[in-house]
Amino acid sequence: MDYLANDRNYSEQTVNSYKFDVEKFFNYLYKKEVLMDAVEASTIRDFLTEEIESGISKRSCRRRISSLKHFYSYMIKVGYVKENPFLLIDTPKFDKRLPDVLYGEQIDYLFKANKGRNDFLALRDQAIIETLFSSGVRADELCKLDMQSVDLNRREMRVIGKGNKERVVLISNECKKTLTQYIKESRSQLFKRAKIPTPALFLNNRGNRLTTRGLEFILTEIQNKTGVDFGLHPHMLRHSFATYLLAQGADLVSIQKLLGHENLNATQIYTHVSEESMKETYLLKHPRSKKDN
Repeated sequence: MDYLANDRNYSEQTVNSYKFDVEKFFNYLYKKEVLMDAVEASTIRDFLTEEIESGISKRSCRRRISSLKHFYSYMIKVGYVKENPFLLIDTPKFDKRLPDVLYGEQIDYLFKANKGRNDFLALRDQAIIETLFSSGVRADELCKLDMQSVDLNRREMRVIGKGNKERVVLISNECKKTLTQYIKESRSQLFKRAKIPTPALFLNNRGNRLTTRGLEFILTEIQNKTGVDFGLHPHMLRHSFATYLLAQGADLVSIQKLLGHENLNATQIYTHVSEESMKETYLLKHPRSKKDN
């Protein structure tokens, strides 16, 4: 875990996912009384079969294999095992699921509903959801933002993405206004609650830097407090950002750079989202699109 976090610069969430997958496999090995260096292809297949029968999706099994393949490569590197048995395993194929997105009216409704709150954390929460949608940053990237990372005059933010790579993202004028108000009002009060001062832009209720788990909790609380039921999660607003830009005519390469994708293939998924949206709109609005009864 130290190697993943410090040498590979993986996010906290990714490290925890790897840890979960490795522990899951080692619990299975303990139950079957198989040593780490005695694992064979048949052992792995039996493990995956048991996982699938317990209700685990093919997508999760695919991630398990990836995590464990990486783990055994590391074990070879440090001299604990001589071979990587996961190199012999084919990953299960699955249909790619299109990302969940919010469209124009839903985004407007979410922002309006949250602005209607009158509790102390409402302004901070508004700044969070507007920043996520306005910039398209990942959850981990948002949590790592420091005060000095943000240039409100230029409406720019410097974020640290995957692989510890830095990029510049942009924010809307509306987001700038909300962030300015949040920093002057809510953040200054939250900052006083911390035992140890932090340069973090977004603070939790105790004045400490926000975590990705804390961010997920905040989005759930926004739904609870507003009555909005969109199944909010950080990536939904990131997906919505990309889909909106594409619908407005932005090119894929520009969207790729703003999202911090290394491969353009990762960005192309949003073309499928836009196509699905276009079909839904056509079927809903076109007078001759409905089937005869």
